[in-house]
Amino acid sequence: MIFRILCLGDVVGRPGRDVMKKHLPALLKNEQVDFCIVNAENAAGGSGIIPEIFNELMSYGIQCVTTGDHIWKKKEIIPVIEKDQRLLRPANYPLEAAGRGFAVYDTAKGIQVAVLNLQGRVFMKPIDCPFKTADDILEQIPASVRIIICDFHAEATSEKVAMGWYLDGRVSFVFGTHTHIQTADETILPQGTAYITDLGMTGPYESVIGRRVDKVLHTLITSMPTTFDVAEGDVRISGAIAAIDAATGKAIEIKRIVVKN
Repeated sequence: MIFRILCLGDVVGRPGRDVMKKHLPALLKNEQVDFCIVNAENAAGGSGIIPEIFNELMSYGIQCVTTGDHIWKKKEIIPVIEKDQRLLRPANYPLEAAGRGFAVYDTAKGIQVAVLNLQGRVFMKPIDCPFKTADDILEQIPASVRIIICDFHAEATSEKVAMGWYLDGRVSFVFGTHTHIQTADETILPQGTAYITDLGMTGPYESVIGRRVDKVLHTLITSMPTTFDVAEGDVRISGAIAAIDAATGKAIEIKRIVVKN
């Protein structure tokens, strides 16, 4: 059986949410998607996520929301992340942090899917080793779960590429998030893992990674602070679809997805 997984890159503010509301149901149907993962750490005003927005996103047909370094920007989300396994935070945060970094999900096809959320360390805040954390979690996932997906939320392309090679043959799909720019390096690695360095952004592309151009330029040119408001122009959905052999957990296809509003 072929199992199709759609993964969407960082949702930025209301524009990102609105474009998903408009186009995601048709995309899921037309691409015959069996499982949908969305990184939504920037869904609330461009930074963080709140309970109402989490529930809104789940109503669009999403099965799992991953996050990253902005997960704690809105403290209202903490009670949700503590009890709802559909919302993940990076697994290599300290054990004392609220929530969980991986979960196993039952699907309509009767196939279980594990999702692992990790965060990089290069050019980012200090955090536990994502590579060793991945090893620890893979030992905890039951052997009967063949399909394993990893969102690696990281800044450096080199660290993301390294994670792809590190997990090749041990997971079904490794995708990068955080940098908001879709990369053109989608591939199936030698041991059967689908890989792409970054899914891109679900949000406004007439921007600087989702924020108003004038505000970002002001700070870059003057070194003076300003509020980086979410932009509104040229809104798109961005991500990738991987087709997985459910019996082996190996990827047989990966393709990039871009839907313009």
